[in-house]
Amino acid sequence: MLSRVHRCCRLPDRNALRVPRGALKTLSYALMHLGVAMTVAFALTRNWHAALAIGLIEPLVQTVAYSMHERVWARRTASAV
Repeated sequence: MLSRVHRCCRLPDRNALRVPRGALKTLSYALMHLGVAMTVAFALTRNWHAALAIGLIEPLVQTVAYSMHERVWARRTASAV
């Protein structure tokens, strides 16, 4: 005989736990970028402390640079119309 499970003890709905595919893709790309940046930095410096610092800082700088790049292109497109 199956007993009823109290509302507070039930597992959440499976769809409620689903993370959007775009968010997972962005997270996986960020982790890959971090790994590549750290690996290249280590290959050049042979120093894990420097590689970690470069690996953490470079993606942040890249994000800001990309944002500025997008703004320039948005203005260029807007002024061309």
